[in-house]
Amino acid sequence: MTIDDATPPATHEEFAHQEFAPPEAWDAIAADYAAFVAPGEEAIANAALRLVGLGRGERFLDVAAGTGGLSLPAARLGATVLATDWSASMISQFERRVSIEGLTQATGRVMDAHQLALEDDQFDVTGSQFGVMLVPDQPSALREMVRVTRPGGRVLLIAYGPPAEFEALQFFIAALQCVVPEFEGLPDDPAPLEFQVADPEVMRQRLSEAGLRDVQVDTSHQERVEFCSGDDCWKWMRSSNPIVDMILSEITAQQQETVREVLHGMIRERAQDRDCATLTAPLNIGYGWKL
Repeated sequence: MTIDDATPPATHEEFAHQEFAPPEAWDAIAADYAAFVAPGEEAIANAALRLVGLGRGERFLDVAAGTGGLSLPAARLGATVLATDWSASMISQFERRVSIEGLTQATGRVMDAHQLALEDDQFDVTGSQFGVMLVPDQPSALREMVRVTRPGGRVLLIAYGPPAEFEALQFFIAALQCVVPEFEGLPDDPAPLEFQVADPEVMRQRLSEAGLRDVQVDTSHQERVEFCSGDDCWKWMRSSNPIVDMILSEITAQQQETVREVLHGMIRERAQDRDCATLTAPLNIGYGWKL
C-alpha cells in the first residue's frame, strides 16, 4: 500500500489493522520515547497519583509502563514500585532512569498486560498511564490489574479523551492531509485503540465491570506539550507511538519533509510572538477501589 497519486487512499479497515504495534515496534522507539515524550508525562502522573492517594511505603504496580511515566513519579513519592511492559527496551529505559536517580525501591520486569505473571492481591495501587489504553483486549487487562490489587486497594487508568480535541494529533493529521489530500485520517468505527475509552462513561463502565467499586472519572486535567518548531512536533509524534511511522512509511521521503515544513508553519502560527506553542489534549483519569 502506497499513499501517492497513483494508488487509492488507505481505507479505515487498513488503518485499523495498522494501528496494532507489536513489542518490537515499541522497542524501536523506546529511547526516543524516553527523550521526547516521557518528560512531559510527569505532571499528569503526579496529579493522578494524588487522586488515588498513593503514600510512602505502599506497593505500586505500573502496567504497560513504557519508560516509567507513571512509575518513576510513584517511586519518587516513596512507594515500592514494580514497572511492567511487554517491550524489553522500554523497561531498559525505565531501569536506566532508576539507576541514575538512585531509586532503590523500584524495579522493572518484561510482562504482557493481558496476562500478568504475578500473584493475586499483592499491590496497594495498580495503575497505567497511556499504556493499557492501547492494548487490544482492554477488559482482560483491566481484570488483571484488579486481580493483582489487594482488596480495598486502588486501580488507576489514565487515557486520552476525544481525539478531536487532541491538538498535536490534529495538527499532524492536518499537515499530512495538506501533502496527501486523500489520507482519510482517523477511523471512527472502531476508533483507534488510543481512544477506546475516550468517552468517560465507557471508561467508568469498563473499570466497574473489571471489579471496582466507587469508580470515578476525572476529566478536569489536560496534557500540555510545548513545541517550539515543527521539528519538535514531528519528533514527539514519531516517538509517541509506532503507528505514526507505519503511516509515514507509506509516503515518500520528500512528502515527509513537506509535512514537517507544514507542521512548522502551523506551530509558528499558533506561537505567534512567543517562542513556543502549547498544544493540549483532554484526559480521562479513572480510578476505583477493589471490591
